[in-house]
Amino acid sequence: MPAGPLMLDLDGHQLSPDDRVLLRHPLVGGVILFARNADTPEQIRALSDAIAEIRPELLIAVDQEGGRVQRFRDGFTALPAMQVLGDIYRSNPELGGALLRDCGWLMAAEVLAMGVDFSFAPVLDLDRDHCAVIANRSFSADPVLATAAARHFISGMHEAGMAATGKHFPGHGGVRADSHLETPFDERDLEQLRAHDLLPFQELAQVLDGVMPGHIVFPRIDPHCVGFSPFWLREILRGELGFEGVIFSDDLSMKGADHAGGYAEKTALALDAGCDMVLVCNDRPGALEVLDCLEKRAESPSPRLAAMKARAGHQWAQLQADSRYRDIRQRLEVLG
Repeated sequence: MPAGPLMLDLDGHQLSPDDRVLLRHPLVGGVILFARNADTPEQIRALSDAIAEIRPELLIAVDQEGGRVQRFRDGFTALPAMQVLGDIYRSNPELGGALLRDCGWLMAAEVLAMGVDFSFAPVLDLDRDHCAVIANRSFSADPVLATAAARHFISGMHEAGMAATGKHFPGHGGVRADSHLETPFDERDLEQLRAHDLLPFQELAQVLDGVMPGHIVFPRIDPHCVGFSPFWLREILRGELGFEGVIFSDDLSMKGADHAGGYAEKTALALDAGCDMVLVCNDRPGALEVLDCLEKRAESPSPRLAAMKARAGHQWAQLQADSRYRDIRQRLEVLG
């Protein structure tokens, strides 16, 4: 059975009876894990195995970017913020490029060893300290440097067997507002974006497996939030940039998405605009409302979603014994 178009979350370290019923729904296609779902590596692996036992086609995801956005921590490598890696790359491209590839590989290898298919990474937003919610999650405010750094990081992810998802299309770094709390409005025009924020997405469109649009409105370009906009997703991302991978909505429970209406309106707009999968996090009633909307639409699963399933990765014990893994961890400890 193919994965359905809804990704949702769980409450705890184990599946509840309600979780088990919900995951069997054919329109549910994925699960995103948070820090509240993670204790030890062994517990996380048991949870992902329990999900896969119910439906092996379900996508299992996490935000394991590094820095302040790293859901799996106890027993896992403390990854630096991408801005730290970007600064090293700027100072020494050879050393920095190798470190970026190794960090992409290590992050992916640890996540895959948990039975988790992918992390929503890398961040392709251009920023340094303008937007508090992005800031050091970005490789750089320089589009050329950020693109080159991200390419190395993606190469490492792919080497480990993980699909890469660039976010937050077409760029969240130009606004101060946090889309978790409100809808940001960016007053720049399309030519300004093409010359700056769009460049990493444009240059990496053929190596990205997924893209996540931001809950941002660019009123001089289109009246809709990007994730609900056929102009942005179909005309620019698919048409102009030639992206053929999976489009994930950002979390529909974020306040930035409320510009589009309630859950039914947001779901319909996101899918009609071109999203393959919608996310609803931290709101189980909202997820059920989205399922009701999907049932009424008689939504067909996207064939693109199967490409996000992980290829074979290390088992956890094998990874701990891997010489490359130990070497990268040691170098990151020195980095601080």
